[in-house]
Amino acid sequence: MLSRRGLMAAAGLWPLAQQLQLRAARAQPASAQAVPLRVGLLPFGTVSWEAAVITAEGLDRAEGFSLEGVRLAGSDAARIAFQGGQVDTIVSDLLWAARLRAEGRAVKFLPYSSTEGALMVPGDSALRSVADLAGKRIGVAGGALDKNWLLLRARAREKDGLDLEREARPAFGAPPLLMQKLEAGELDAALLYWTFCARLEARGFRRLIGADGIAEAFGVTGPIALLGYVFDEALLARAPEAVAGLARASSRAKRALAAGEAAWAPVRPLMAAEDEATFATLRRAFLEGIPRRNAAAERADAERLYAVLARLGGERLVGRAASLPEGLYWDGGPNG
Repeated sequence: MLSRRGLMAAAGLWPLAQQLQLRAARAQPASAQAVPLRVGLLPFGTVSWEAAVITAEGLDRAEGFSLEGVRLAGSDAARIAFQGGQVDTIVSDLLWAARLRAEGRAVKFLPYSSTEGALMVPGDSALRSVADLAGKRIGVAGGALDKNWLLLRARAREKDGLDLEREARPAFGAPPLLMQKLEAGELDAALLYWTFCARLEARGFRRLIGADGIAEAFGVTGPIALLGYVFDEALLARAPEAVAGLARASSRAKRALAAGEAAWAPVRPLMAAEDEATFATLRRAFLEGIPRRNAAAERADAERLYAVLARLGGERLVGRAASLPEGLYWDGGPNG
């Protein structure tokens, strides 16, 4: 077992003085009733974008809580920090949240974004369909159990009779490396996370198929937010209004970003966009992922996709949860 100090160090939280306190440009004075919520933020994650808008506009104080951003080194560090109680919430994967709940940790999931990755190819590539991938070099971010890779393999097998694992040449690696290899012509295609796809699109690359297109092959009828805020039911019991306030502030921040240029001012420095084209593609992809479906439709499609992933990835991917656990989605009420 890690010591408390070891756990904090692994999560990127030591020393605590390095926590990112998002306090600048408050639109409203602090309220004595504001409940602090510690939100995990990754260096280049879009949650930092949303948090910047929430704090710049004073949306947290307006909604009865105080957003305390905690800088974390990466996704693994964020999960360690959440499980160790060093942050109240992080944005993470629906599969991970489902696995936690199935294993006995009473967590809730609040949809954050439906923007997903895609299979990218050069703009002048001769590849036009999944069936064309036979014999091609395919970069895959996230490893052999990446959900989009599993779904792409299943789609290729069922729709095109193509076994990508055997009949193509997959190469697994970190997204930045795969992106470089695709640009250098060392890969024919690359299955990447959406921020990398957006940067490639700005440079003339195109999508062969997106995650949404892959999911449609399994009966999914609309976009699914596979990323969401994850928090414990204990937080909901302790501070239900703060959780509801975070949900409202998140929605208001997204609406502000969709409304026009002004709200992007505090976000632009966080995006590491090299040029206007990259900024525009990142902005468009982020806005396309804003959840707009009702909870019942969202969950129904999520259950369809989860069942496919559980069948393909087995316990190594989803743990003991063969289906989405009951009570996983937060319904907006004080009791979950």
